[in-house]
Amino acid sequence: MKAKDFLSVQQQERLVAAIKEAEKNTSGEIRIHLDDTCSVDPIRRAGQVFHFLRMDRTALRNGVLIYLACESKVFAIIGDKGINEAVPEGFWNDVKEIMAGHFRKGEFAEGLESAVLAVGEKLKSYFPYSKDDVNEQPDDISFGGNNK
Repeated sequence: MKAKDFLSVQQQERLVAAIKEAEKNTSGEIRIHLDDTCSVDPIRRAGQVFHFLRMDRTALRNGVLIYLACESKVFAIIGDKGINEAVPEGFWNDVKEIMAGHFRKGEFAEGLESAVLAVGEKLKSYFPYSKDDVNEQPDDISFGGNNK
């Protein structure tokens, strides 16, 4: 199934609402990107998308991308330099397991939503939300196509 058709409009709205909710906990910027396919390592592809979306231009370098290639059935979670320098190795492993558990049951929107909320909760102690926080990234889902 193509990335643009992977989630219903209602599911997309629910995910955008989850991003907004998660970002109430943290100054971190959370995004979801869906591709059709991924023919390279998904972490590498997520890094390419991360830079394409200019997620590496936040003030605190605290962006997080949740990447999913729908037809290839691969995903990745990556954080920017500020996060990677602050958190322990394997920081995203439990979020990946939450997603994988839902995905195995065909619950893709639920897996993405759970991951978004978990990311917001996990980042809270490293990058807490402040009243003067500026939303530096759009909260909508981005879509790609076939990617190498």
